[in-house]
Amino acid sequence: MSSSRTKREWLEGTYKDFCEKRQERCGSFKTMSGVTIDPLYTPGDIAGGYEEQIGYPGEYPFTRGVYPTMYRGRLWTMRQYAGFGDARQSNARYKYLLENGQTGLSVAFDLPTQIGYDSDNPICDGEVGKVGVAIDSLADMEVLFDGIPLDKVSTSMTINAPASVLLAMYIAVAEKQGIASGKLTGTIQNDILKEYIARGTFIYPPRESMRLVTDTFEYCSKHTPRWNMISISGYHIREAGSTAAQEIGFTLADGIAYAEAALDAGLDVDAFAGRLSFFFNAHNNLFEEVAKFRAARRLWARIMKERFHAKRQKSMMLRFHTQTGGSTLTAQQPDNNIVRVTIQALAAVLGSTQSLHTNSKDEALSLPTEDAVRIALRTQQIIAHESGAADTIDPLAGSYFVEALTEKIEKEAEAYINKIDELGGMSAAIEQGYVQREIQREAYRVQKEIENNKTVIVGLNKFTSEEKAPANLLRIDRRIQHEQIERIKDLKEKRNEKAAKTKLRALKKACEGSENLMPFILGAVKSYATLGEICDVMREVFGEYKENIVI
Repeated sequence: MSSSRTKREWLEGTYKDFCEKRQERCGSFKTMSGVTIDPLYTPGDIAGGYEEQIGYPGEYPFTRGVYPTMYRGRLWTMRQYAGFGDARQSNARYKYLLENGQTGLSVAFDLPTQIGYDSDNPICDGEVGKVGVAIDSLADMEVLFDGIPLDKVSTSMTINAPASVLLAMYIAVAEKQGIASGKLTGTIQNDILKEYIARGTFIYPPRESMRLVTDTFEYCSKHTPRWNMISISGYHIREAGSTAAQEIGFTLADGIAYAEAALDAGLDVDAFAGRLSFFFNAHNNLFEEVAKFRAARRLWARIMKERFHAKRQKSMMLRFHTQTGGSTLTAQQPDNNIVRVTIQALAAVLGSTQSLHTNSKDEALSLPTEDAVRIALRTQQIIAHESGAADTIDPLAGSYFVEALTEKIEKEAEAYINKIDELGGMSAAIEQGYVQREIQREAYRVQKEIENNKTVIVGLNKFTSEEKAPANLLRIDRRIQHEQIERIKDLKEKRNEKAAKTKLRALKKACEGSENLMPFILGAVKSYATLGEICDVMREVFGEYKENIVI
């Protein structure tokens, strides 16, 4: 092609002839999010001044990464999400992962723990230890981290409605290990807004839930300065069916709501913004995912600088954890999931993630076995040490395709944020059902395309084969529930009952007032009050949220 020939001339010539020969494919190239992919990208597809938008890594607007040296200086944290059964079993899995080269912990809690119930509550029958570890008290937390030095290991905890309680337990365990809270590193998810949008493990109404979030912000800023006080999660928004642009648009809108709530509580933006972290999904379209991560960094940097007038560079950095896409895994031909996860993990690395979890091949069928977990971890290690993807910073920068896609996703995400602003902010948008409807619409579109074979899922709707389900799936023994109930009974018989009741009464009084609740929650935790007892005190004062079904 001569240098004087335009892209349009090329499209109307060579590519038109090609399309006439392959009519069935012409115009059908789209990402899973529905973004049309042009056959060719040139400098004309990138907006003017794009070099200023790209910039250098470690410098505003952080398109190319939040740290100057990125993986040339230090690899991402390999943080495998794990937890099942009771604390003893999960402790053994954590030690296994650490022995195999994992560099950070990520705790999965069971459903009763996620919604603030003890294992002996009748509503929890059949759910104890099933999708994560059962934690009913500080005693369980002590076993969970037994033999794991919390001043040397970074821990992420996926917990939201009762996040303040689990954080208090973690701090108390550290103190028992002789470790000051100021030395703790890690993240607590603590992102309640996305629970109302996409996940559903809420307890209290939004206003009271936001009080717990901002109380945690304030406490952490003073007592755990190295701890990320929230992980604002787009992961579950994407799992619910959103597009890539919706994922970052809605997630950053959540971030705006948390920042505004913190400011309303009297905190200075530069006192808390640097400890905000994010959590994103990685799906199969490698280039779309890379562009999504780059767009998210750039957009958040502008939001913090222009909207919130942050002064510190650290306040403008979007630091994020990535997990590969659980909803993309298939029960059919589960070995194919190893390939999917590899592509997704590579997208996260090329998109400059700070930490990464790779899903196991059998997670569409059960909780992962040790063998499957090891393969998932080895996937990260091979990318890190054999692929060359970590050898240079932002290796796809400058690609006409990647830069154009980054710009497109950023603009779409910004449009969603503007729409949410028009509706009165994220809480109002949730109450009106806007966010839920947008996600549901996209989820329906994608599902119809899969069912109609417009979108190919290998092993599911094309290249299928008859096969038996794997025999060695992980099953949770029903005895775990009975043993956990006995532990609660034994705990209550042995603890100082008067001290526990006193601390719970103090917490209730604080809930009725306006004091920061974290010190009172910590006091109740240390007295061995159970998770359910603590959450029930707050239920009594705050009430429970009942979801409005959005149609």
